[in-house]
Amino acid sequence: MTLNDTAVADPRDRDDAPARAPRKGGVWRFLRDVLIILLAAIIISFLIKTFLIRSFYIPSPSMEDTLDVNDRIIVNELQPSAFPLQRGDVVVFKDPGGWLPPTPPVDTNPVAGFFDWLLSIVGLTAPDSNDHLIKRVIGLPGDHVTCCNAFGQISVNGSPLDEPYVKLPTGITAVSKDSFDVTVPKNSLWVMGDNRYDSADSRYNRDKPGKGFVPMDDVVGRAILITWPIDRWTWLDDYPLTFADVGKPGAKGTEPAPTPSPTPTTTTTSGG
Repeated sequence: MTLNDTAVADPRDRDDAPARAPRKGGVWRFLRDVLIILLAAIIISFLIKTFLIRSFYIPSPSMEDTLDVNDRIIVNELQPSAFPLQRGDVVVFKDPGGWLPPTPPVDTNPVAGFFDWLLSIVGLTAPDSNDHLIKRVIGLPGDHVTCCNAFGQISVNGSPLDEPYVKLPTGITAVSKDSFDVTVPKNSLWVMGDNRYDSADSRYNRDKPGKGFVPMDDVVGRAILITWPIDRWTWLDDYPLTFADVGKPGAKGTEPAPTPSPTPTTTTTSGG
């Protein structure tokens, strides 16, 4: 063996060397680290849910075919608190008052209820989805929204809308069963469901205290993504081309005189 090949003996390799004692408290330190990681993850998830994003599920068909019943969506909570909403955005909002029927209390298994609450903290479940509504923004504060023109279209500030996202009954061309002519108040929205003949939206809540308008303060955020089921994973479009020609509130436009919409051949019940 040459000098460069000389091995250095390790006393632990000797047969008569004492066995190395395990580190004391190793298991406890491991469990402590796991607990700290879990708590940090919960706190971060809670902060994300509170200030950034939330998950909701869709309980009604009022936004078909954009959203199906039981779809799960991600909502960006930075809108409208940090970034303004745009016409065409799909928004989740709290009931402004009387839009939803009273929900009877449901008996829940205490264990299941605890885990549902725990998962809701980190945004993995949405037990309050039935207390919220989801619609598309058609009118912003100051907008003059009317329906329907001679072609059955909605007009905003004098500009008729071509709405490719709207679902209508077979044989119906008017995008609303009932005519309306409104000006959106300050800090409010005029919203409508995409499933126009099965959506209890701003049109059908004009007898409520808010006269059908949604206060900005009631908006939870903008729906941006379908997360479940997997085969429906997609970003939600706000259709900027539909509203590209809409002028600012108060702008003069060449708006056709409102005419009664055609009588529908199919009667449906407005949904939530």
